[in-house]
Amino acid sequence: MVILSVLYAAADGAHFDHDYYNATHIPLVHEAFAATGLTGVQVFRGLSAGDGSPAPFILMAHLAFRDASALQASMGGSRAAEVLADVARFTNVQPTTQVSALI
Repeated sequence: MVILSVLYAAADGAHFDHDYYNATHIPLVHEAFAATGLTGVQVFRGLSAGDGSPAPFILMAHLAFRDASALQASMGGSRAAEVLADVARFTNVQPTTQVSALI
């Protein structure tokens, strides 16, 4: 299993439409990438840092793929541009991404 983490950093002036993200973007992600190996999505809304200070991230999404080739097929597939273009509809934050594997 390979995980694509998408992290939206909190910053002054950051906008994030959680309702749109949950109702529209995540279903789009499922629809676009299920056929190429997406096996699940977990979404976490930032509440605070460990010390109680403001959360460093507005939101973190972790997309699970069957394996690295499934991730590549999804990100290089015909629906990837559509999913990426949708980001501008719910945030002005440029996300940070990381690919990880379970150990």
